[in-house]
Amino acid sequence: MLALLILIYNTVYVYSKVCVMANLIDFLQHQNLVWQGTENAPVSRQAYETVSTGFDDLDKQLRGGLPKQGVVDIQSQAGIGELRLLLPYLRGQTRMCAVIHPPAQLNAHALFHQGVDTGRFLVITPNSPQEALWAAEQCLKSGACDSVLLWHGDLEIHQVKRLQLAAQTGQGLICLLRSDIKQSASLPVCLSLKLMPHDLGLTVQITKRRGGWAKPDFILDMSSNWPELTSQSKASKSAQVVTIAQALQQANR
Repeated sequence: MLALLILIYNTVYVYSKVCVMANLIDFLQHQNLVWQGTENAPVSRQAYETVSTGFDDLDKQLRGGLPKQGVVDIQSQAGIGELRLLLPYLRGQTRMCAVIHPPAQLNAHALFHQGVDTGRFLVITPNSPQEALWAAEQCLKSGACDSVLLWHGDLEIHQVKRLQLAAQTGQGLICLLRSDIKQSASLPVCLSLKLMPHDLGLTVQITKRRGGWAKPDFILDMSSNWPELTSQSKASKSAQVVTIAQALQQANR
């Protein structure tokens, strides 16, 4: 009889511990603090709505494109083409795009000639990083914005969580464009990219992706989109200059 009671007690004890652990893991997953690979994640967390980046190679690496809503972290040096990476995505938007604290003044004329509806752009120049975060959160919550582009430095986990919640509320996407980052902690974002300059465009590293693993670097060829900004175009122009010079010499002889 005593042995039976001990067995029942141990069974109930183990079962209670398993239930507590299962609830804890479920809580951590919903807080985006536990990441699972696609093949291990529940079906409800494997599939999420995406929107094309406009680059076929990048869409393939991301299994569809950028998340339609959430937080995307883009780490790069300033001015290497991080905005060009987002231009095809921005062309297809139907709501506003809030641009907060850009490092330089946007060229509306250039954006217009890239097919971007500048009438949907809202540029915000806050006085402090705190005001920038507040403005980003309000733009996301409003539901008026498809996307928010926020240039910022180091961020705390609780700050990113607030942005994530605001993005879910307004069904929008915020891209954090960050450079000169000092912190090494991982942030609870849907997607994290590291960009480096390359002669053909950009070298892209996917360091975090919801439902998937980090991926090695790959080259994103932008020469077909912006041939004048790649090394191939520069080499071609140099060749043309030499050819013209030689033609002039021949004509003078």
